[in-house]
Amino acid sequence: QVQLVESGGGLVQPGGSLRLSCATSVSFFSIDVTGWYRQAPGSQRELVASMSSGGNTNYADSVKGRFAISRDNAKNTVYLQMNNLKPEDTAVYFCNVNGRRLGTYWGQGIQVTVSS
Repeated sequence: QVQLVESGGGLVQPGGSLRLSCATSVSFFSIDVTGWYRQAPGSQRELVASMSSGGNTNYADSVKGRFAISRDNAKNTVYLQMNNLKPEDTAVYFCNVNGRRLGTYWGQGIQVTVSS
């Protein structure tokens, strides 16, 4: 059973920054794609950013230029740096990992609220 533990969420004013962390219980060698998703009240879960095992990244148009996904292989941790946050970024953020042999796993979700 793979465990994903998210941290770093909270309340921030518009224009502020947060960094989300997702610590995994498995090595990134077992993971093909790591991603961050979010779900706002009344909305479907959407992909925010993803990173392949080769380091290729993909971002939702709404966060391009503001968010950055990265990972630390030694710590088995993936990050989401969020800058210039907007009220519409308010959502529960979920970490996701997927591997061909590993399967797909989700974190428990962490709240990010952008409000003055």
